[in-house]
Amino acid sequence: EVEFGFEMSVTRVYESPRVTKPYSEEQWARIDALGEKIDRILKERDVRLTMGGEPTFISIDDRDGEEWKTAAVGPTKRKLAEKLTKRLWEQYGKGGFVHYGQGKWYPGESLPRWAFTSLWRRDGQPIWTEPKLLADLDKPAGRTDSDADRFVRKLTQRLSIEDTWVMPGYEDTWYYLWKERRLPSNVDPKDSRLSNAEDRARIAKVFEQGADHVVGYVLPIERGLVDGSLAWVTGPWFLRPEKLFLIPGDSPMGFRLPLDSQPWVAPTDARHPTEPDPMLELPPLPDQAALARQYRLAGEASASARAALAEALGGHMMPRPQSLPPPNRAPAPFESASWLTRTALCVEAREGQVFIFMPPVSSTEDYLSLLSGVEATAAALDLPVVIEGYLPPYDPRLNSIKVTPDPGVIEVNVHPSATWKELSERTEFLYKAARECRLGTDKFLMDGQHAGTGGGNHIVIGGETPSDSPLLRRPHLLKSLLAYWHQHPALSYVFSGLFIGPTSQSPRIDEARNDSLYELEIAFRELKRCEASGRTPPWLVDRIFRNLLTDVSGNTHRSEFSIDKLYSPDSSSGRLGLLELRSFEMPPHERMSLVQQLLMRACISRFWDTPYEPDRLVRWGTDLHDRFMLPHFCQEDLNDVVRDFTDAGYGLETGWFAPHMEFRFPVKGSVNYLGMDMELRHALEPWHVMGEESGGGGTVRYVDSSVERLQVKMTGLVSDRYHVACNGVRVPLQSTGVVGEYVA
Repeated sequence: EVEFGFEMSVTRVYESPRVTKPYSEEQWARIDALGEKIDRILKERDVRLTMGGEPTFISIDDRDGEEWKTAAVGPTKRKLAEKLTKRLWEQYGKGGFVHYGQGKWYPGESLPRWAFTSLWRRDGQPIWTEPKLLADLDKPAGRTDSDADRFVRKLTQRLSIEDTWVMPGYEDTWYYLWKERRLPSNVDPKDSRLSNAEDRARIAKVFEQGADHVVGYVLPIERGLVDGSLAWVTGPWFLRPEKLFLIPGDSPMGFRLPLDSQPWVAPTDARHPTEPDPMLELPPLPDQAALARQYRLAGEASASARAALAEALGGHMMPRPQSLPPPNRAPAPFESASWLTRTALCVEAREGQVFIFMPPVSSTEDYLSLLSGVEATAAALDLPVVIEGYLPPYDPRLNSIKVTPDPGVIEVNVHPSATWKELSERTEFLYKAARECRLGTDKFLMDGQHAGTGGGNHIVIGGETPSDSPLLRRPHLLKSLLAYWHQHPALSYVFSGLFIGPTSQSPRIDEARNDSLYELEIAFRELKRCEASGRTPPWLVDRIFRNLLTDVSGNTHRSEFSIDKLYSPDSSSGRLGLLELRSFEMPPHERMSLVQQLLMRACISRFWDTPYEPDRLVRWGTDLHDRFMLPHFCQEDLNDVVRDFTDAGYGLETGWFAPHMEFRFPVKGSVNYLGMDMELRHALEPWHVMGEESGGGGTVRYVDSSVERLQVKMTGLVSDRYHVACNGVRVPLQSTGVVGEYVA
C-alpha cells in the first residue's frame, strides 16, 4: 500500500469589494475599535444617544410574488412575520408578550394591515409570567364561544366586578339579509359568485354560522374610584336594538362595537383616555409580582392581605378626580350620560383560539393591571389566549419591537440601542433570525441587477426618553446634520435605494423646492439667535423646520430628514425626541448596515460640541443630478467626507464604504482598446412620479422608470485622437482632473 498526501489551498488573487463578505476580519476589528472609541466620547460628553432602525426583509423563496414586489399583504407574508416576531420575542422579550394588533390603513385597501408587537419591561420584571398561556396561532385548539363565555365570567371574578353587564355580540343579521335580497335571483347566498372575494366569504360565513351565533362577549370596563379606592368598574350599555349587533366587517369585534348608539353625552362631560406628557418624569412601574398576586388571590385572600396589596400598588396608580355614580341608572331623555362606562374588553373565539381585545386606558399602570387579571384568569382555566386590541400608551419604561407589512416587504421597528456593542449584537441577530425564517435582504431585478429589498433601512436617533434626546438638548445638532448632508450629496445617494429624486420618499431639501435653501439659511440664523439668547424650548426645532423638511406635496413624513416624532406640539406621539433619516435603503449584509450607523454616530459625536456651520449652503442646481448621479463624483465626495472626519480625529477609512459603492454602482463591463480602458457602471436616475390616473380603488400615480443611466469612464484616453460614440452619437466626456481620465 502506498499513501499519498496532498495539501491544497485556494486564495483569491484579487479581492474585489463584495456584499457576501464586505470586510476582512482585520477591517472589522478596526471598525469595531472605532465604534468603541466613539462610545467613550459620547459617554464622556453625556450625549445619551440611542439608535434604532426600521430594516425591511423579503421572502427568500418567492422573491417574484406580488406581496414581495408591490402588495402590502399576501398569502405568506403574515406567517413569515409571525415566525420572525416569535424569534425576536424569545431573544429580547422574555417576560413580555406578543400583541396582535391593527396597523396602517391606506385609501384603496379594503382592510387595515396587521401589526405584531413584542412588549416587555425595561426594569427586567415580567409582564406575562407564563409563556405557555399565550396561544400559538399556528396550532388551533378548537376553542368555541363557550370557552369565551367561561373566560369572561371568570375574569369578572378576578377583577372583583359583577358579570351582570357582560353582553354577547352578534353579526348584524338585518344587514346581511339586506345584502342577500340584493343578490342575483339565480345564486345561492352561500356560494354567491360575487366578484369581491371578501364580500363573498363574509356573507357565506354569516349564513353558515346562523343568525344566533355568538361572535364574542363584551365586558364594559374602565378604571375608577369606588368608595375611595381605585378599582375596575363596569356598568350597562343602553343600545337601540335589543341585542348588541356588531358593525359589519372582518376586524376583531372590539373594533366593530356600535358605540354610536350608546346614550348621548355632552362634549364637556365626555371622558377620554388622556395621553401623558412624554417629557414627564415617570416613577418606577408597580411590582409585577404584587399585581399578579392581587388577581390570583381575588376572592380568596383575607381582608388584611388585600389591604396590604392595595397599599403596595396604590401609589403607582392615577386615580380619577371624582367617584363614579352608581352604574345601573338609565339616562333620562336628553340627559348627558356622563357616568356610563364607555370602554370595553372583548373576549372572542376565533381561528380556534380565544382572543382578548384590550380596551384603551390612560396609563401603562392600568394596562399592566388589567393584563395581570387576564393572565390570572387564563391560569385558573388553563386556557391560553391571544392578546389584541389597543396597545398601552407610549411609555419609556417599556421596550418594544414591531413587525408590520409594507408594500413588497416586511418592516421591523427595532428597539433602540444605547451603545455600539448593543447595536452590533442586535443588528447581527436580526439578520440571522430573518435568514432562519427564510427572509432575505436583497433581490435581483428583471435584468439581473442585484438590488436591495426595495424597502428602507431608516435610521432613528434619539434618547431613552424625550428629555434625554440629544436633538432636543442641543438643537444645533439637527442643523449641523442638515447642513453637512446638503454640502455632501453622496451621503444622500450612496446609501439610498433605486427611487430617488424630488418625487421619491426621501427627497433632499434642494430637490423638493427650488427656493428652500434661502429659507433654510434663514431658519439656521434664527436657531443660532435663539441658542445665543438661551431660549430654545423643545418645540422650537419643530416650528422652525417643519414646513421646510417636506416633499413636493408638503408631506412632512416623506422627507430625507423626518422630524414628525421630534417634538411636535400637536400630539404626544409626535413629542418623542426622535429624528428619522429616510435616505438609507436596506443593505444586503448586517455589517454594511452597521458601518452606516457608525457614520451617524461619528457625526453626532463630532457635531455635539462643534457645530457644523458653513458660510453658505452650496447652490448645486442642475449639478446635483448631472454630477452626483454618477459613481465617480459620489466616490470623490465620499472620500472628502472620510478625509474630513479623519482630520477631526475619527479614523474612518475609504475602504469601509467600498462594498456600498460596489453594490450601489455595479460594473456592467469593461474593455481595453489600444491601451485605453473603458468601464461601464450602473449610475443613478431620478424616476419621477407621473400625474394622477384612474385606477382600482381611486386614483393612482405611476413611476416613470423607462430611463436608466450608465456611467462611461475612460482611462488613458487621448482626446485629440479618439472619441467614444454611442449609436453614432458622440458621448460628451468630461475631464475628471486626472490626465487621460474622462467620465460621462
